[in-house]
Amino acid sequence: MTTQVKISNLGYPRIGANREWKKALEAYWAGRTQEEQLRAEMDRIQLDNLRKQQEAGIDLIPVGDFTYYDHVLDTAVMFGIVPPRYRYEDGPAGLDLYFAMARGNSRAAACEMTKWFNTNYHYIVPEIGDLTPVLTENKPLAAYRFAKKQAGIDGKPVVIGLYTFLKLSKGFALSEIRSLAQRFLPVYVQLLQELEREGAAWVQIDEPAVVTGLREEDIELLSDIYSELHSAVPGLSIMLQTYFESAEPLEALLKLPVQGIGLDFVHDSGANLEAIERLSWPGDKTLGAGVIDGRGIWRCDPDDKLALAQRLAALVPEGKLILQPSSSLLHVPVTVRSEEKLKQEVRNALAFADEKLAELALLKRALLEGRDAAGASLAETQAALAAFRKLPERSRADVAELERGLTELPDRRSPAYAERAKRQQDKWRLPLLPTTTIGSFPQTPEVRQARLKWRKGELSQEVYDDFIHRQIVDAIALQENIGLDVLVHGEFERTDMVEFFGEKLDGFLFTQNGWVQSYGSRCVKPPVIYADVAFTEPMTVKESVYAQSLTKLPVKGMLTGPVTILNWSFVRDDLSRERVANQIALALRQEVLALESAGVEMIQVDEPAVREGLPLKEKDRRHYLDWAVKSFRISTNLVRDTTQIHTHMCYCEFGDMIDSISDMDADVISIETSRSHGELIASFEKMEYDKGIGLGVYDIHSPRVPSVGEMETGIDRALRVLHPEQFWINPDCGLKTRGWSETEASLRNMVAAAEDARKKARAIQP
Repeated sequence: MTTQVKISNLGYPRIGANREWKKALEAYWAGRTQEEQLRAEMDRIQLDNLRKQQEAGIDLIPVGDFTYYDHVLDTAVMFGIVPPRYRYEDGPAGLDLYFAMARGNSRAAACEMTKWFNTNYHYIVPEIGDLTPVLTENKPLAAYRFAKKQAGIDGKPVVIGLYTFLKLSKGFALSEIRSLAQRFLPVYVQLLQELEREGAAWVQIDEPAVVTGLREEDIELLSDIYSELHSAVPGLSIMLQTYFESAEPLEALLKLPVQGIGLDFVHDSGANLEAIERLSWPGDKTLGAGVIDGRGIWRCDPDDKLALAQRLAALVPEGKLILQPSSSLLHVPVTVRSEEKLKQEVRNALAFADEKLAELALLKRALLEGRDAAGASLAETQAALAAFRKLPERSRADVAELERGLTELPDRRSPAYAERAKRQQDKWRLPLLPTTTIGSFPQTPEVRQARLKWRKGELSQEVYDDFIHRQIVDAIALQENIGLDVLVHGEFERTDMVEFFGEKLDGFLFTQNGWVQSYGSRCVKPPVIYADVAFTEPMTVKESVYAQSLTKLPVKGMLTGPVTILNWSFVRDDLSRERVANQIALALRQEVLALESAGVEMIQVDEPAVREGLPLKEKDRRHYLDWAVKSFRISTNLVRDTTQIHTHMCYCEFGDMIDSISDMDADVISIETSRSHGELIASFEKMEYDKGIGLGVYDIHSPRVPSVGEMETGIDRALRVLHPEQFWINPDCGLKTRGWSETEASLRNMVAAAEDARKKARAIQP
């Protein structure tokens, strides 16, 4: 039995138990509150988060993980990495500048936003260029002082590591990364020296980029960085924290002059444990053992975790083990306590952030005092998990039968795309460079209030349907007036593109307050896949058929694809993700065929999250892409050749997936590109894509209205590498979060830009 073990947390959800963080931000942006009120509310939320961790018995409480928008943006602004278009001079950045970088303003476009590794969290991409880093304000130091003064907590400051910060940034050539590191090292040294002088004992330096794979030059760079930092702050204990995957080669990391290494023992496929058993853990290093799943919501099997903790305790020196989550708890909801409406067997099997902290405390007790001391709690957990596993809906014979039938179905559509494209054009007679949108239109307060009243039973189904129909009528009329070529019904009946389908399929459940941050103030409440997934009845046919009845122009049916539903849900952990994706695909196939039978013959099956699920290690990607592509084709490959299948993807580094995207065999794909300032278009200068494609011509995440000229510039560049007959013109993404005035103005400018582009294209066509 070990006599010394501590528990730590890597990060806590920012949003508050009731999304107070989101509400405070949006009130400030809307002008309903002033900066002083915003800061006061943010301080209150931050203090509440700290005290909850303190009360849970966490020994090392993170400070500096709290942010007003995004922790990567915080780091960039702290170092003065503000692009010239924002006209920043020097000193601490004010809130207007800070939020302009995240959201854009009337003068400057927002910085690019992309996924945080393989999660559904989005970060703001730093643009370094020729900028010289300067420590404008020491945010971790301010957070450390706040925790100590307000709660008496001697916190563990959290800092994004220099290696990861550079790997996540843009605006320089890869060959410049070593010289850039030398430019940034003085500000990192200054930051850490100020923390050391303040009395901080541990600092958590997050280096998740380490798990994506280290080459020899990467190892040398890490050695240079941490040797410099160790020399500058010899009295400060550095925990080099990795997560989301195994850290390889671990031998190289163990040679770095740091006092601790944090490893993920949940999502590493066993590689970290195998490496530790193979190596001799150095006596001068602490192991931060990520034994509790920081990204999943299921209660852990306490016997398995206790056995793992005991195994690790035997491999590292006494007093050198810290138990912690596998990653920041940013990726899970705050607490299960408010989930009173869930079936008891399911509720008892869940663990959100607060419950995960309790799991850590229980493990610590069992390690220090012996299993018998925690016996009652361990037995209660095992009984709860056993009851959950026995639920009949988790093992359905009808779903298993459909899965077995997959081997007998065609793998691809027939005929091939080139022939389908001709037949589809004969059918649809679309103009050159057709215009469309991605699917959703603004969800106004009126729409949200009507849906809420309907859910509460305050509006009858008939009255609510009539309300939705009126929204569709207005949306179709507006699109026709603007001059769009392919229309959408607007998705006014949908709360969220995944939640909507989860509510109509068997195998899903929904929490009351299971919110997590996606980007900025945007919070999502992921569905929970807890059982076998099955189709019950048509989900979108009614609204799609009604919309098509209002116009002679084609109206797309709108579905969310199987991999996106998978990646944007909390998924059961007893089946492979591939098998769950196939179950979803089989259910969606029935919806696709129902739409086609009802006369809706343009169908968009969105897959914005395909790349999000891409394994972080190159060696694991082929298998994932193969089954992800297969699940999409399961959904779509039985339609007629004249039925046009569309899909949409977000934040996609197209170059490393072009073959897989083509293998999806969608007739048209739209890809989000505007925040990358046209960089994705450069991919087509090096490779050829042979199907229809729409590269988003304006950023829907920003409230600004782009000019016709801005959009024409993007279109012109795209047409230098794409043939006009394959190119579609559309916004970056859905318009749900925008207002009607900016939406209409932006779409009118988009149609004007498309018409100008058509004239140019016709003039040069033979």
